[in-house]
Amino acid sequence: MPSQRALLPRSRPAASGMSSRAVVALLDQIEAQSVKCHSIMVVRHGHVVAEGWWAPYSAERPNLLYSLTKSFTSVAVGLTIADGLLSLDDRVVDVLPDHVPADISEQGRRLTVHHLLSMTAGHSVDSLAEAWQLEPDDLVKGFLRVPFSEPEGTRHTYDNSTTFVLARMVERVTGRGLPELLDERLFTPMGIDHADWDRVASGAAFGFHGLHLTTEAVAAFGELLLRGGVWGHRQLVPREWVELATKRHIGTLPPQDDSPDDLVASPDWVTNPDALCGYGYQFWMSRHGYRGDGAYGQQCLVVPSHDLVVVVTAEVDDGQALPGVFWDCLLPGLDEPGSAQDDEILADRLRRLSFAPVPGSADPQRCVKASLDASAEDSALPDGTTVIVDPVDGGWLLRFGSLATVEVGHGEWRESSPLGRPVVATGAWQGDTFVAELFVITTPHRVRLVVDADAGTAVLTWSTVPMTGPNLALQLRSPLMTRPDVA
Repeated sequence: MPSQRALLPRSRPAASGMSSRAVVALLDQIEAQSVKCHSIMVVRHGHVVAEGWWAPYSAERPNLLYSLTKSFTSVAVGLTIADGLLSLDDRVVDVLPDHVPADISEQGRRLTVHHLLSMTAGHSVDSLAEAWQLEPDDLVKGFLRVPFSEPEGTRHTYDNSTTFVLARMVERVTGRGLPELLDERLFTPMGIDHADWDRVASGAAFGFHGLHLTTEAVAAFGELLLRGGVWGHRQLVPREWVELATKRHIGTLPPQDDSPDDLVASPDWVTNPDALCGYGYQFWMSRHGYRGDGAYGQQCLVVPSHDLVVVVTAEVDDGQALPGVFWDCLLPGLDEPGSAQDDEILADRLRRLSFAPVPGSADPQRCVKASLDASAEDSALPDGTTVIVDPVDGGWLLRFGSLATVEVGHGEWRESSPLGRPVVATGAWQGDTFVAELFVITTPHRVRLVVDADAGTAVLTWSTVPMTGPNLALQLRSPLMTRPDVA
């Protein structure tokens, strides 16, 4: 795969006032807490001082950002407002009149761009699932039909539908798709030429989810924000918008009654104090600076007070260790640079980051056919799917019925793109059991295949189920297109 042109300059940590020992301590904590990081990039004073990818993840791979996408949609809104095509006080019903339900409430009529950006429309929970149920073909109309429990502007509720509506409003007043607008105004001027978007069934970009970018492109976005919207000598995003979008507009407080049900619904309140710092315009406030934040640990942390940007892609439980581990390890190491020897120790550690291939033997003459048992939790394919393991060229071909054929390496990673989206896989025989790990490499997710040769059965389960659903065939298509049913 061709390498991407560097977007940011590099320097040794010591030259940019960053302790290499602090980054090593961070890597130690990530390992000790079993945080499944896929990449990390630390930018200090505009220079990349530390970067690493856990193989098979790599620098040139775009990664699914999940809700970190929302922060890019916020920039699109800011550009549209700067062009005079939209304002914070514009109402949804005026910009998208053809999506207004006949029975819309008075509160629904009052909702503005500000309410959507700050997620203060008045729903008590994320409206996405109910909105989609009410209007399977028109999420904007479904959003306006979901009953409101709080007055608009008074309470923050994380609500994916608000960002979907914003994306459609931007597209309506500009006459352009969200991806095309951001390509022209943001990505191309920055030198980012690989932005990819998942889409709903109509072909529109989700807006609240679905953007794929490399780790460095996300870090460059963080640097753009840190510089007040300036890239090179160009003001790509108005400074006023960057300041407005990344400041606190509403509190993010735990439920007032602290009931067990509410805490189960919002586990981050318990484990992640940064979740309590407030919300801007599609940005989260943090104890230090602010962040774009996506499910399973896709994060872009911007800390203006320390001229620092940290980006991580990962597969973690919501709230697990992030971003607190960065504050605990990195901040004490600022402006305390170490030695050139410390820098080399860190560089060597970063070069060796990797997930381990599946241990076991190749058994190159052994072929097996099995039937998938989908009763296993988080199964990735339907019950009864035929699974065939065929040895080939020191590895295997996995055939999942007529759905897909995936290449698997022994002691190494092999890549294939059976339905358009790449899969990188490793496997081995462990006695009479064949085990393989399949990384859907442009996402945080992977599946594990276990085939019992004696019983003729197999299980194929997700480590974490993608928010667009468990069907592996859907996740292997590029671009992924589905109804807007992300939880």
